[in-house]
Amino acid sequence: MRFIFALILTGLSLLAATRPNVIFILADDLGWADTTLYGHTSLYETPNLERLAKRGMTFNRAYANSPLCSPTRASILTGQTPARHGSTAPAHHTATVRLQAAVKRTGKPNEKALLVDTVTRLDTDYPTLGKLIKKAGYATVHFGKWHLGPEPYSPLQHGFDVDLPHSPGPGPAGSFVAPWKFRNFKANKPNEHIEDRMAEEAVKWMKSLPKEQPFYLNYWQFSVHAPFNAKAELIEKYRGKIDRQNKHHSPTYASMVESLDDAVGTLLDAVDEAGIADRTIFVFTSDNGGNMYNGIPETDKDGNAFVTAPTSNRPLRGGKACMFEGGIRVPTIVAWPGLTKADTRSDQIIQTCDFYPTLLTGLGLPLPADHPMDGINIAPALIGDRLQRDAIFTYFPHAPGVPDWLPPCVAAHAGDWKLIRLFHQGENGVHDYRLFNLKDDIGEATNLASRHPQKVRELDRLIERHLTDANAVTPKPNPRFDPSQYDPSRIGVQVGGLKIGGKKRPPTKNANTKPVHGWRAGGTATLAAADGTLVLRSTGGDPQLILAGSPKLAGGPFTVSIRLKTTKPSKVLVFCNPPFKRGGFTTFGNIQPGRWMELSGRFETEKLTGLRIDPLTSTGRAEIDWIRVADQNGKLLKEWSF
Repeated sequence: MRFIFALILTGLSLLAATRPNVIFILADDLGWADTTLYGHTSLYETPNLERLAKRGMTFNRAYANSPLCSPTRASILTGQTPARHGSTAPAHHTATVRLQAAVKRTGKPNEKALLVDTVTRLDTDYPTLGKLIKKAGYATVHFGKWHLGPEPYSPLQHGFDVDLPHSPGPGPAGSFVAPWKFRNFKANKPNEHIEDRMAEEAVKWMKSLPKEQPFYLNYWQFSVHAPFNAKAELIEKYRGKIDRQNKHHSPTYASMVESLDDAVGTLLDAVDEAGIADRTIFVFTSDNGGNMYNGIPETDKDGNAFVTAPTSNRPLRGGKACMFEGGIRVPTIVAWPGLTKADTRSDQIIQTCDFYPTLLTGLGLPLPADHPMDGINIAPALIGDRLQRDAIFTYFPHAPGVPDWLPPCVAAHAGDWKLIRLFHQGENGVHDYRLFNLKDDIGEATNLASRHPQKVRELDRLIERHLTDANAVTPKPNPRFDPSQYDPSRIGVQVGGLKIGGKKRPPTKNANTKPVHGWRAGGTATLAAADGTLVLRSTGGDPQLILAGSPKLAGGPFTVSIRLKTTKPSKVLVFCNPPFKRGGFTTFGNIQPGRWMELSGRFETEKLTGLRIDPLTSTGRAEIDWIRVADQNGKLLKEWSF
């Protein structure tokens, strides 16, 4: 191993002598399943990413440093995890200037832990990649999204000679298609797409440099973050290709992915035409997983309107703002001439903070003194060797109510194992844990913590060591916590419906209001009878099956049972007695997709005047065979057999 690593260092030194260029492309909210790199989409088209992958190495297990954008961006530029640099949430466009993280002073009564207030600016004291590479004589430029603070914390203060469009906000200022709302950046033509323009400006900048001038180009794309709009001709193209039964069925999002990919192709073409491909390093990755909680109003080819989440990260669980794999595992390619072999893959675990030491070392630059780093040099992985590391760590002390959300937590990945520590969620304020073997359970359906306590202790020690070394500000027990207001069954269940235009979509009256066998659809669902079952289809948000009338049953408590099958893993919730308030439901438990299951729950109520069943937590289809209500002695009182 030492001999191999010595060869790597020698190779890197030779590469540094040629002063290679660097093009760092960072997608925004692009999920692991949103490209054709991993074989999990039949709708999205990414031929230019495939083209880039053929030049280098695709990583199967690359992770963003956070399930949200700004923390990952800060980690790229500093080589540190959010636990150390303190940027843990994307609040960097707000007016608040906070350079040190802090525990919130108070919490809600239904929260066991106090959350953390994030840093809101990338401190200019950091020796960022831009500063260090510029100091070495490189021309430096930043195109696209920044979201680490306005001036005096902009790219211009972090080592970049040029910043375009010089915007501190979280998205592309109103629209991807012109007219935009950037303060000092106007479109060159009507309906110009922002990624077309950014790629055009990048090529123009490269051509303006002297022939032998090395450069570091940050192209941090706005795509595929909200707002959700795209070229009209592309939307029309994909509208004719969508299948609502396919997990990917948003023509708008598919169009956004294509524009993202087109911009990558523009840069590849420019590098090839300039004859500098043999001395230009490409890095492509995403800042977090795919978005599952915003809502996109769509119309299918037949003119039917529907609202859908932008994407699905299946087979991974969860998405953006969630600490399951769908929120943090991201598509990643590194094409490094003289180091990576063409069209290769790696199963080594890497994280975005690794690019800091890897690029600096690869360019022959010294690592900064007195600047602790959590990333490691991944050069061994780039030549197909194994990395020597105990684990990687993902720190997220927040709890946004997205699908598959978790309380504030931190995760460790080590080999096939992943441990999630939920801060102070156990009895008497101790931590709670979720342990998964990702080799056997990539969808994180089975918590193995109780079966492997030794593995929990082993990985938790690594977590504690990292948090201590990073001097992390961590959640504390909430002194206002009220157990009567706490319901652990709501963990992982999306709070509210899909959000359209930044606002939560309120519950809507469904077009399918006519009862089917005495039941009707609610929320974002439609209902039909088929082959002796009730079929509930959901486009996301809060799908519901509601009893059309009242059973008017007395003499409780009651047991409600249901036999059903779903297309996706889910928690089944059953509510009794309108208006179906939070305290009047029971959780029937988790169900596995694709097989019939019988579930039952008990209601401690004297009268039963209504029922509502939520068989899905987001998009998908549920088939219901029968629903039964029995009294406390097991006597059948009511049955609906479909």
